[in-house]
Amino acid sequence: MRCSRAPLAFVLTPGQAHDVQGFRPLMRMVADRIDALLADKGYDADAIREELADARVEAVIPAKANRRNPAPHDRAKYRWRNHIERLFNKLKNWRRIATRYDKTADSYVGFVSLASALLWLPFVHVA
Repeated sequence: MRCSRAPLAFVLTPGQAHDVQGFRPLMRMVADRIDALLADKGYDADAIREELADARVEAVIPAKANRRNPAPHDRAKYRWRNHIERLFNKLKNWRRIATRYDKTADSYVGFVSLASALLWLPFVHVA
């Protein structure tokens, strides 16, 4: 399994909204480029699992504790989720992104795009 260390895509959601609101638009952007989706328990919903199955993407999502019929997940693949957390940490190294000083969503998305492009440079630059 290959794990990207740079963002493939991102969606900006309102601060008061749950991250799941951004799932569908994000999935439309990356469904054809991924084999598995690694996510935390917050994404454990039947609708999300069905959409992943329809796109032939493996759901590596641990089941919530209160789920009646817990879905299994690949624990070995789930360990790779720390790469996602480290990616967020790299993005938050830019103070402007971590604190969201920008007043408009367009401005904020622009700086997240710039930071993401800078994270991709080591992968596309040939020495």
